[in-house]
Amino acid sequence: MGASGDMMMAALYELLPDKSAFRNKMEQLGLPGVTIEYESSVKCGISGTRISVKVGGAEEKSEDVKQVKQEGGSAVAFTHTHHDHDHDHSHDHDHSHDHSHDHGHDHDHDHGYDHDHGHSHDHDHDHDHDHDHDHDHSHGGGRRYGFNEILNMIRGLGLSDKVSEDAIGVYNILGEAEAAVHGVPFGEMHLHEIGSLDAVADIVGCCMLLEMLAVREIEASPVHVGSGSIRCEHGILPVPAPAAAQILKGIPIYGGQIRGELCTPTGAALLKRFVSRFGEMRPSTVKKIGYGMGTKDFEAANCLRAFLCESNDAGGGRCGVESGNPVCEISCNLDDMTPEAIGAAFDILLENGALDVYTTPIMMKKNRPAVLLSCLCAQHDRDKLAELMLKHTSTLGVRISTCDRHILERSEDTVSTEYGDIRIKRAQGYGTEKLKPEYDDLLKAANKHGVPFLTVRDAAIREADRSFKPDS
Repeated sequence: MGASGDMMMAALYELLPDKSAFRNKMEQLGLPGVTIEYESSVKCGISGTRISVKVGGAEEKSEDVKQVKQEGGSAVAFTHTHHDHDHDHSHDHDHSHDHSHDHGHDHDHDHGYDHDHGHSHDHDHDHDHDHDHDHDHSHGGGRRYGFNEILNMIRGLGLSDKVSEDAIGVYNILGEAEAAVHGVPFGEMHLHEIGSLDAVADIVGCCMLLEMLAVREIEASPVHVGSGSIRCEHGILPVPAPAAAQILKGIPIYGGQIRGELCTPTGAALLKRFVSRFGEMRPSTVKKIGYGMGTKDFEAANCLRAFLCESNDAGGGRCGVESGNPVCEISCNLDDMTPEAIGAAFDILLENGALDVYTTPIMMKKNRPAVLLSCLCAQHDRDKLAELMLKHTSTLGVRISTCDRHILERSEDTVSTEYGDIRIKRAQGYGTEKLKPEYDDLLKAANKHGVPFLTVRDAAIREADRSFKPDS
């Protein structure tokens, strides 16, 4: 059922062994006027958690728009949330007319789920005359913050380096999407619905939960985006909202028969930031399941389900950890750049998140010696790095492919030798273990003691074998 920030936060929250620790951390953020409520919710007989973020006592909600055709005319029904009840306003007209529905909404797409209170109120109004309707339903939610204001706010929340980096990364994805949709330079866009404090709470909360759960890889099914239209600050827009659609480029999505917005821009950005693989669930041993509930009611259970699991492969770990872990490979052929220029592009790619960058000598047409420039990166970084490769090289196009990889679990320890302490890189998994001394430590110790580099290396390896491989 798609993804939104509050539903994702609720699903991850259910996986925590100590939920009070997370609630305390969220309270200590000190976001002005923000309150967070945790409540049980049932959808289609399934019990889960609903997290609602309120600003100034109000929770923002999006508005799905459904088109209804009736015999002898046409009707437009706006289904929206107002005082936590459902209202349908149908207008049947048999002649040409102009009607305006101004709901005055300024809201976050991430809260487009109507509360289930066990009852509803449906109001159908049939009209056979020409007139205008002006409905003003303001849902509150506080002021909107600019992009730099949001980033400075996140930096000032006292978060860990990882949570702060992840939250800013999510906002960069949102900002780039908004800039592309509105055709303005990055940094000059308005955040609109995602510039509110409830969106900040959703994003920071999800990043904090993932750090607390200490998962090493996240997989997801193809994303259900819903169908139809929504009303937002810019007017009536198609589902998925343009910003969400922009973010979901390169990710498998589907619409289905459910009318309404299921994947919000914030939900899409969180998926883009953290998910390394979209597809069928691989063999895994499930340890715990969390259900994050929306507030709309559909014929299908409106929940986001999270599995905390261990893979059933030789590497061990959670959710297929490091087994078949996909990366993107971006490459281009260069036959008209100097080594200095290629080196500059090389460094720029590494500085912007590339996992590895390398060159391969090749021959091109007209028997020209050339260079194949290749970049490995996480899936959520592929568009950014492809743009950098196009910008900083002479190529007219780049190739992108997705590669599965199997990597060993890595850690670092230190051993004491007669030449001083040497860091040891350890790699384990798939029935093997590898030890490698840190080059910089070896070189520093060799120069300090005036002995050959290989002498220090051999001493470090002997000590590592003794310390970490007692049976060897």
